[in-house]
Amino acid sequence: MKTRTLSQDLYTQLEEYIDSIEANDAALIEVLHEAQHLFGYLPMEVQLFIGEKLNIPASKVFGVVSFYSYFTTEPKGKYVINICTGTACFVRNANAIVKEFENTLNIKTGETTGNGMYTIDCLRCVGACGLAPVVMVNEDVYGKVTVDDVQKIIAKYTE
Repeated sequence: MKTRTLSQDLYTQLEEYIDSIEANDAALIEVLHEAQHLFGYLPMEVQLFIGEKLNIPASKVFGVVSFYSYFTTEPKGKYVINICTGTACFVRNANAIVKEFENTLNIKTGETTGNGMYTIDCLRCVGACGLAPVVMVNEDVYGKVTVDDVQKIIAKYTE
C-alpha cells in the first residue's frame, strides 16, 4: 500500500477541536476518537501531537492507543469489513464467513488490500446476536450472513 501523507489541514482541524474542549487527561480518549476520525488511524506523529497539545506524556497516549482495540496505528482500507466472531456468530458459522472474505479479497484478517480498498477485521460481539452471524462494512450492518452473501456484500463496495 502506498504511504499516506498526513495533511496539515487535518492537524489544524484536530488542534481546533482540542482548543474547543477542556483539554486535560480526561479528554484524551475523546481527542483520540476525533483524531482517528480525521486521519483514519493514529500514527506515532499524531499521538505525539496530541500528547503535546494536552500536555500528557507520549507514553500515556501510546498506552491508551495500544490498550483499546478500537484505536489503530495502521491505515485501514476505505471499507473496513468487521465480522463478528462472538459466541452466537461463531456457532452460526462466522469462521467460514471470515475465510470466504479472506479468500475472495486475498488477504488475511487484520490486513488491507494493496489498493487500500478493503480491510478485514474481527469483532468479539456487536450486540446483535439475534442477527448472527453479523458483518459490518463501515457503518452498514448485515445480519444472518451466509458464505454465499460474501460476494454480494463486496460487490456493493466497489468503485
